[in-house]
Amino acid sequence: MCNFYSYMRISTKEERGKQGYSRQEKALDTYAKKHHIEFVLQFKEDESGKSFDNRKEWQRLEKIIQPGDTIVFKDLCRFTREAENGYQKYMDLMGRGINLIFIDNPTISTDYIKDMLNIAKSQDLVPREINTFFVKILLLVELDRAEKERVAISQRTKDGMAAKKAQAEAKGD
Repeated sequence: MCNFYSYMRISTKEERGKQGYSRQEKALDTYAKKHHIEFVLQFKEDESGKSFDNRKEWQRLEKIIQPGDTIVFKDLCRFTREAENGYQKYMDLMGRGINLIFIDNPTISTDYIKDMLNIAKSQDLVPREINTFFVKILLLVELDRAEKERVAISQRTKDGMAAKKAQAEAKGD
C-alpha cells in the first residue's frame, strides 16, 4: 500500500507569529481534494530549511516512509534551502522509490524527473548523457535558487533592521 504524507515547514519558531502554515495547508488540502487522496500524516515543522539535521519532524517522516510512498510539499523551499545536500537527499529518496511532489514546482516532482530520465535511457549515448545532465542541472538550479533566496531574505531583513535603527537614531529615539 502506498501512503501519502504532507510536509509543511516554516523558517523558525520566532517567526511563527509572522509566518504560519495557512498558505501551505490550503495548497495541500486543495491538492488532496483535486487528486482524491488522503494524507496518512501531515508533518509541520518550525525549523530552518538550511539543513535536514536539525529537523525532528523531517527525521520522523524519513523513518516511516517506504518505497512507493509520496511526500507532498507546497513548494521546493519547504523541502530544503540547501542546494548540495538537497540534491543528494532528493536523489536518495527518489532512488529509494519515494515520490516527491512539489505543488508549485511540478517540473521537479519525481514523476516528471523519472519520465525525463526514462526518455534519456532510451536514447543513444550522446543524447542520453546530455538529457541526464540536463535533469541534474534542472534540479541543481532550482535547489540553488531556493538557497540563494534564503540568503537574500536574510540580508534584506538585516538591512531593514539596520535602516530602521538608523532612522530611529536620527530622530533621537
